[in-house]
Amino acid sequence: MKKVKLGIIGMGNMGSTHMKNVLAGKCPEIDIAAVCDIDPARIEAAKGFYKDAVEKNPEANIPEVAYFDDAIKMMESGVVDSVIVAIPHYDHPKSVIDALNHGLHVISDKPAGVYTLQVKDMMAEAEKHPDLVFGMMFNQRTNHVFRKMKEIIASGELGEIRRTSWIITNWYRPQYYYDSGAWRATWSGEGGGVLLNQCPHNLDLWQWICGMPAKIDAKLKFCKWHDIEVEDDVTAYAEYANGATGTFITTTGDAPGTNRFEIDCDGGKLVCEDAKTLKMWKNEVFESEFTKTTTSAFGAPKCQVIDVETDGENPQHVGVFNKFAAAVLRGEPLVADGREGINGLSISNAMHLSAWQGREVSLPLSDADEKAFYDELMARVKTSRRKENVVSSVADTSSSYNN
Repeated sequence: MKKVKLGIIGMGNMGSTHMKNVLAGKCPEIDIAAVCDIDPARIEAAKGFYKDAVEKNPEANIPEVAYFDDAIKMMESGVVDSVIVAIPHYDHPKSVIDALNHGLHVISDKPAGVYTLQVKDMMAEAEKHPDLVFGMMFNQRTNHVFRKMKEIIASGELGEIRRTSWIITNWYRPQYYYDSGAWRATWSGEGGGVLLNQCPHNLDLWQWICGMPAKIDAKLKFCKWHDIEVEDDVTAYAEYANGATGTFITTTGDAPGTNRFEIDCDGGKLVCEDAKTLKMWKNEVFESEFTKTTTSAFGAPKCQVIDVETDGENPQHVGVFNKFAAAVLRGEPLVADGREGINGLSISNAMHLSAWQGREVSLPLSDADEKAFYDELMARVKTSRRKENVVSSVADTSSSYNN
């Protein structure tokens, strides 16, 4: 059977997770052909992952893995036909562009980048290579609940959206998490906090299901709960082209946190709790019709409350990889095309710019606002300070999949 020969760029938390998943046989159309990291300790860890996989399943005939300390050398080696980019955020667009220029299929971990100007360069390069597959690791699009929400909203069953509200405060992180890498939660190393690290998933799902907002007005708190440089507490207000409104509230400081995503429509509402359950309130008559015809001063449309059934599937990163392999081998659809990564990032950039300049920001971002965001960010990068004496560590990320 023909397989995708995958190279992993970066063996931190996510790169290690990807390698373990593939070596465990969860992606039958993918072989790990090579891994790359500038840290020798992480290369040694990768060799350990490979050895463990072979010992656990000697009959699987797992192919040998090549090891590199330079991504370009790996791309030029001829041992890979595709790569996954799993390195700090600023480097995502450059590595994607390098991969495309070396004739390799590529999938990038989230976010697409730190600022939209660099992501636009990446998108322009992708357009020059229509023969190559370019995907984004938006693994939470594989969650059965979010897929069902999108299906219901897109069908028009509940009519036009009137309000969206996502309280996503269960992204709790202790100080130890931020101290596990000198680049973490710094303007120069990461380019942002909860919006750029944890919430690219939620911002992507928010726009994927509800559409892009037209305006953003946000309040961000920087280093409120942690010894970091970037935002760890966010409250944002959105307006949509049809007049609908929305709120997006997130933090890494609440314990316990909440994950409640509500979409109110003319014909009822959807409520998703903890990314696991979905309820629908379905009006017998759309509100816009009821309000014009009722003769009851305190009446309201009768509604049916439904526990929405889903297919129960939630393959996460494995699901994205399997779709990526199918796209490379047979031209099948991706979970998320790489060009879609700019949508959630645009919202994130707009929230930062709104907070920094104390004003409402329109979407799509204007050329002037893209430049303003970049200038504001670079001013902070100039004074950014990396933590010293940090002990680098790799953590198990599986518990964070369902936020």
